[in-house]
Amino acid sequence: MKKILVSLFALAFILVSAPAFSADIELAKKSTIESIVKSGKLRVGFESGYLPFEMTNTKGQYIGFDMDMAKALAKAMGVKIEYVNTAWDGIIPALITDKFDILISGMTVTQERNLAINFTNPYIVVGQAILVNKKHEGVIKSYKDLNDPKYTICSKLGTTGEKAVKRMIPKATYKSFEVESEACMEVIQGNADATVYDLPLIEFFQSAHGKGKTFALNKPFTFEPLAMAVKKGDPDFLNYLNNFIRQYKNDGRWQKSYDKWIKSNDWQKDLAQ
Repeated sequence: MKKILVSLFALAFILVSAPAFSADIELAKKSTIESIVKSGKLRVGFESGYLPFEMTNTKGQYIGFDMDMAKALAKAMGVKIEYVNTAWDGIIPALITDKFDILISGMTVTQERNLAINFTNPYIVVGQAILVNKKHEGVIKSYKDLNDPKYTICSKLGTTGEKAVKRMIPKATYKSFEVESEACMEVIQGNADATVYDLPLIEFFQSAHGKGKTFALNKPFTFEPLAMAVKKGDPDFLNYLNNFIRQYKNDGRWQKSYDKWIKSNDWQKDLAQ
């Protein structure tokens, strides 16, 4: 009798779990992974111009910290890479409507964005820093010192830099730009008092263009994890990407790329003007 009961229980378990198992198989078949492997290409969405993460060199090639990682991802999947350079203000809708398979564009994970798309584990953590015109040296020592209408602060439209200014420096006069480099040059040329943006870009502009004209408050005053993004409802692709990031960060490739693009600015001579 005991053996019969065990057999009946096992049969009941199989009958109950079969539909769920079948549904999981169907979900796996719909994963972006399947379409990437079938097409033989990984379509990567980004916006060129975010130094030093995604840029265009004098040969028209896309280079940078994120581009290294995208190439490594395509190689790991055994496919070719297809670049889809996309304007920032439409980059999330483009991902949702399948203009590309994955978004790798120095995007900060926010709860607002996470309502529309899914993020991988962070592949780097940066934060907002400040480039300040030299005339304020000794006076502006923190973002808090800029919280006054007499100061004009710049950042790029639609970024976490803009949100940080509006949330944490609300009394300052704010001016937005379509391109982050324009916001930095506004400070370097003395037309604005400060610009707020991700630390790597602030340090690059201060070193490359702002010596003697600016100084950097390079201790980040926000927490900014950057991650890849994919469409919602694709756990298999998300799992694959998280495992890829873990491997990439721990086998020396991440550090090599970090040293090349973030700790050095030797690459700037190759940038398209």
